[in-house]
Amino acid sequence: MLDSAVGDVMRALESSGQAENTLVICTTDHGVAFPEMKCNLTNHGTGVMLIVRGPGGFQGGKACDSLVSQIDLFPTICDLLEIRHPDWLEGRSLMPIIREQKDQVNDAIFAEVNYHAAYEPKRRVRTTRWNYIRNYDPRHKPVLPNCDDGPSKTVWLEHGWKDRAVATEELYDLTFDPKERRNVAADPGCAEPLNDMRKRLGDWMRSSNDPLLRGPVPLPADAVINDMNGVSPKDKPGKY
Repeated sequence: MLDSAVGDVMRALESSGQAENTLVICTTDHGVAFPEMKCNLTNHGTGVMLIVRGPGGFQGGKACDSLVSQIDLFPTICDLLEIRHPDWLEGRSLMPIIREQKDQVNDAIFAEVNYHAAYEPKRRVRTTRWNYIRNYDPRHKPVLPNCDDGPSKTVWLEHGWKDRAVATEELYDLTFDPKERRNVAADPGCAEPLNDMRKRLGDWMRSSNDPLLRGPVPLPADAVINDMNGVSPKDKPGKY
């Protein structure tokens, strides 16, 4: 279905004569909230599709493994159009990578969760080698309403998911553990990268004036959420 829809767009651009003058960006959100997917900060939950085609070097079917966030698209478009970056703009232009001047423009990328169906505060920093996640929920338990109901969730619940502990810190070595199954935060041999990733995350939280530094992130005045101690996003919401 996606291929068909993209084909319609590309054929329309070709027939109108605008194909070589149009930057086409195809990207996604985080997908469905399956177990350990959306609302989680491993690569299963943060990795999204990004395909770009158009002028300025976005041709040729090249694949790129550079660290990229969607906030990098705005400055990339600015550079492609040769217009000034607004002072408030975040992110870094990808044009040095596209022009093969650099392999990376980011030495780290960041992500966060505050609210989905329920409150679940956590932060993440990822480099090419390491992924570090800090969980701020003092219960140290899964926030089950943030996972959609379905067969996978049912199987996990039947096997005790509700009582599985969630670590305060998670550190994954993406070279030897690309599926992020072994948390090495407590491994003495990983103390140096752990401290480095802690510092990177702390610096980012301070530079972005993260509200979590001042305590729990307040619920917006007109919002309702699920109880983080509940099970399903279909449970009755309220002010928790």
